[in-house]
Amino acid sequence: MKIKSSFSKIIILLLFNYSVVSAQTDYVGSAQIPGHPRILLLKGEEKNIKNTIATDKTWLAVHQAILAESDNMITMAPVERIKIGRRLLDKSREALRRLFFLSYAYRMTGEKKYAERAEKEMLAVSAFSDWNPSHFLDVAEMTMAVAIGYDWLFDYLSPASKAIIKGAILEKGINPSLDPKNNKNWLTVEHNWNQVCNTSMAYGAMAIYEDQPELAKQVINRSINSIPNAMKDYGPDGIYPEGYNYWGYGTSFNVMFISALDKLFGQDFGLSEKPGFLKTGSFLENMTGPTGKPFNYSDSGPKGGLEPAMFWFATKTKDPSLLWVEKDYLKKDPKSYIQNRLLPGVMLWNAGLDVSAIKPPASKFWVGHGKNPMVLMRTSWTDTMAIYVAMKGGSGSINHAHMDVGSFVMDAEGERWAMDFGSQEYESLESKGLQIFGRTQDAQRWTVFRYINQVHNTLTVNDKHQWVAGFAPIISSSNKNDFMRGYANAVIDMTEAYKNSLAKAERGISIIEDTYVAVLDKVEALDTVTTIRWTLLTPATVTITGKNTAELTQHGKKLILKVEKPGNIVMKTWPTDPPPHDYDAPNPGTTLTGFEVTIPAKSKVTIAVSLTPVTNKKKKKDYRDYLPY
Repeated sequence: MKIKSSFSKIIILLLFNYSVVSAQTDYVGSAQIPGHPRILLLKGEEKNIKNTIATDKTWLAVHQAILAESDNMITMAPVERIKIGRRLLDKSREALRRLFFLSYAYRMTGEKKYAERAEKEMLAVSAFSDWNPSHFLDVAEMTMAVAIGYDWLFDYLSPASKAIIKGAILEKGINPSLDPKNNKNWLTVEHNWNQVCNTSMAYGAMAIYEDQPELAKQVINRSINSIPNAMKDYGPDGIYPEGYNYWGYGTSFNVMFISALDKLFGQDFGLSEKPGFLKTGSFLENMTGPTGKPFNYSDSGPKGGLEPAMFWFATKTKDPSLLWVEKDYLKKDPKSYIQNRLLPGVMLWNAGLDVSAIKPPASKFWVGHGKNPMVLMRTSWTDTMAIYVAMKGGSGSINHAHMDVGSFVMDAEGERWAMDFGSQEYESLESKGLQIFGRTQDAQRWTVFRYINQVHNTLTVNDKHQWVAGFAPIISSSNKNDFMRGYANAVIDMTEAYKNSLAKAERGISIIEDTYVAVLDKVEALDTVTTIRWTLLTPATVTITGKNTAELTQHGKKLILKVEKPGNIVMKTWPTDPPPHDYDAPNPGTTLTGFEVTIPAKSKVTIAVSLTPVTNKKKKKDYRDYLPY
């Protein structure tokens, strides 16, 4: 009776939400779908994975790591409903990791110990009072977790367990997703919430398809109709505006959706062909420098990691060079990737690729346009001592963005010299009462130390914040361009980011003769005396060595920061610790260095800075050989 009552509630909610449902294109129609298991890996397809691990030691190692971790999970207590602040998300993610791993282990070995433990986990989370619909990502990931477990273990589960688990998918997952108060935050937005929630609700629908076919079709159709709202942000060149870590979130779930559609319906209804989507693997690959650290702009962390979705892109595009960075992660200790809750996806999407045959990408220069345009360049893919520089334009109004228009990171000699703080843990700020996701100029977000332009590798004018609504496009980029006299470069127009502060601001960046990085700013003042601060955030020890030079040292390596022009500057360092507010995260081992220059009203100035690794063997030519001004 309880389940029938729940179904009645679902029908009521469907009618209440009719305006959304009725506007959908019916993609699913009367399609015939396979029986269980039907999500991602059909019955009998385990043999393909077994053939792969039998012939390749790398894939065998990943497979064995998943089994070993699944054995560890057997001894763990089930996930409990314990929230951190307003989120249950860490528990939903752990449930997804456990159920994906354990279900994979059962399907690959047939050992009932894995299915038994997965069933215990599903029954435990199914007994939760709810999956926290007020923060719908929590519901989403928990629904995906239980959907995979229910589908992959369908032949093992008892009728009683099936009824409980199916009821939870409906009552705690799909049912809340039909309520406008829960879905208004993700059905129409253009960021990761859309991708994660739509994918996960579709997984729930796929799992219970035969019991509620009309409801399941409506939910799947809703996801196919809605997810392009987020996918349009990949256009035209594949950049994910929210940054490295959120690529790993939104894009991974997007791939999970497309892959599941392919298995269930034999097609993805054109989703993978959306502008820029199949290019985004190249974007992510180029985001990692030779130090192994990513360009962690916006709310991204300082470390990279294995991305299972990259194996889908490599297989889909038939370009194994996309896995050059992933290959290094695969070779590391499994402890470095075993916490990745989507890790079994690597085994589903590798298509039996010979890891030893993966070659580096052909190009060392990557540029992309869109909401957050950027350039990513390096001197080598194979030399860990290579120079790497990545610079971004964009806007502070993008989801998870910082005031970092014009900012860049730089690697050389195996060290990161120009860095980005990246994210601060959200609960550390929200617990102090801060509203940290506002995007207006006066939002509380811009009181957080790590988020403002003053601590990024860019310009600060008259100590003001950048203009959040301003957009900085790439106006010139090429492997050979007059801006840098024939060297790979890019130029962004930052003028809108300095509204009411500067009449004009352009920044160009290049690697000159594989020897040093040149950063050139062309600035024009308004009708007032203007002070410009040029900053570089670094983990190195900084010593001011002259009127226009500073020496950066770390781990026995050196880099010289030299202000080539103008001459009337004052070299400085600024502390990063302690930060100004008690809610700001500490920043030990970091320093801001750079200089200030004051220019007359309505005047123009060219700022030229070189960043030169001391151990580089090539002789650096005079910067004047490359200046366009």
